[in-house]
Amino acid sequence: MDSVITEDFGHLYNSKLEAGIRAVVVLEELRPEAADLAEMVLLDYVVVHTADLGGPPSLHAELPGRKGELLVRRRLIEASLELMRRCHLVEQTSLDDGFCYRASDDAAPYVELLETSYSNRLKDCARWIGKEVRERGKSGFKAYVRERIGDWSEAFGSPSEGR
Repeated sequence: MDSVITEDFGHLYNSKLEAGIRAVVVLEELRPEAADLAEMVLLDYVVVHTADLGGPPSLHAELPGRKGELLVRRRLIEASLELMRRCHLVEQTSLDDGFCYRASDDAAPYVELLETSYSNRLKDCARWIGKEVRERGKSGFKAYVRERIGDWSEAFGSPSEGR
């Protein structure tokens, strides 16, 4: 079993811990679906800025130039997924072209324990994402997001974009 070291839990805002919690909540809503890294970067952006896509009020402020966040999130999301994997809340599966991630069996009880105002808003935003993905399908949801915020796929270099 990998240990989780305290430096993983340093500052909270935009930390591996905060992004990891967002990832666990989103993946739990998408269960049993999995998502690759590029999709997780996109889903993290969407869960933070749901109002940009006609969803519930956004978790974070609507700052100008926020679409640029997509370009800098990859490393943070990758590190946050690794942290949540070490906490046994996310499972990682190998694919021919990378990895995909899904909520572990321990994720549901963990998400249920989250009760702060921010956590409840996060769960509302993640529920909206889950509903949209189920109604549109994963590729339909990505197409909808692309229509609203532009094409992000080149920023991530994901060969599995069309999945």
